[in-house]
Amino acid sequence: MGLAKRIIPCLDVKDGETVKGTNFVNLRSAGDPVELGKAYSEQGADELVFLDITASYEGRKTFTEMVTKVAETLNIPFTVGGGINELADVERLLYAGADKVSVNSAAIRHPELIDQITTRFGSQVCVCAIDARLDEDGWHCYLKGGRERTERQLFEWAHEVQERGAGEILFTSMNHDGTKNGYANEALRELADHLSIPIIASGGAGKKEHFRDVFVEGHADAALAASVFHFGEIPVPELKQYLTREGINVRL
Repeated sequence: MGLAKRIIPCLDVKDGETVKGTNFVNLRSAGDPVELGKAYSEQGADELVFLDITASYEGRKTFTEMVTKVAETLNIPFTVGGGINELADVERLLYAGADKVSVNSAAIRHPELIDQITTRFGSQVCVCAIDARLDEDGWHCYLKGGRERTERQLFEWAHEVQERGAGEILFTSMNHDGTKNGYANEALRELADHLSIPIIASGGAGKKEHFRDVFVEGHADAALAASVFHFGEIPVPELKQYLTREGINVRL
């Protein structure tokens, strides 16, 4: 059966509340992060991701107090990202209750940050988030919550991230984000089949079948989603029972 596939709700947090958009824009409120985190932990989610989505863009630090409040309600692994630029930020978030940190913009600008985090805290602490979009000239990585295109290409950057010691890659397809039409399974499969570290799929979940497909066709190790969980469209326990019936190994 291999390792159990993970289901990971994601809290995109802006100004202290959970929000959700489409293709990284048109944000709407989705509730209190502390309450949502507690509910997901109780429902049997495997992990929780908390992203302070405007921290890099606004150039400020992730809301540490909020991280502590969420962490206090959880009994599952907790990953925090947003505005992490140096080791001191990582230390602060781990001290606040995070188990792992997610780095994105800062890692592309200063790839040695990945080496520093993994050397100091271990590979398991470093999740490298990659926001990429399929443009006319291929998959390109974007910075600052999808606002700024870089010349880094998805597959080349993903390889470098692995070489530098990151423990996991959280890949969000900006083309699929919030559309509810399914994940970017082709790109995911290429990542999963060519890399040895786990790939977390993000962007596009709209129905239970999409989760099945991302594991079967996309070869992902974990599936992350936001709005389908926040707005009660797919309860986590129901999703896991469905996946079990489809022959996918998940923790019930």
